[in-house]
Amino acid sequence: MDIAKKLINAIPSPQRYTLMLKAFGFFKVPLIFFIRPQVICLDDEKCIIKVPFKRRVKNHLGSVYFGGLAIAAECAGGIAVMKEINDSGQKISLVFKDFHAEFLKRVEGDAYFACNDMDEIKAFVKEVSISNERKQLPFKVIATCPSKFGNEPMAEFTVTVSLKRRV
Repeated sequence: MDIAKKLINAIPSPQRYTLMLKAFGFFKVPLIFFIRPQVICLDDEKCIIKVPFKRRVKNHLGSVYFGGLAIAAECAGGIAVMKEINDSGQKISLVFKDFHAEFLKRVEGDAYFACNDMDEIKAFVKEVSISNERKQLPFKVIATCPSKFGNEPMAEFTVTVSLKRRV
């Protein structure tokens, strides 16, 4: 293992994936970089992304704009899938196929997006890694605003990811 990989692996997982997400946003998808998401937790059980409640994500009513909510929901699932792809060691292409959202309450504080489907995602990536076909997996992302409403859901998202092994 070269020095760069050793240095990267020395960074704790949430910070490492936050840096990767920011770099991906900066170079590939500027809207991700613009809203400044942070990986709070990324392990074998869940992925939690935080979007700070700042001017750049607010709408005219002083709550988080639905576009910011959508970007963060996509990031929560996307970074979870990317982690499993990296762990598999396979070259797998990822695209988002489908997105459904149900907005339940206005988010007026730091927003947390949790994807608790890591077992399904891990099994799905393993299945894709041995197949030559494109496959889809829908998973749930729940948004909360702990500073105002505790663990009560503010929005629920179903995101469908489509993966295919590159040959």
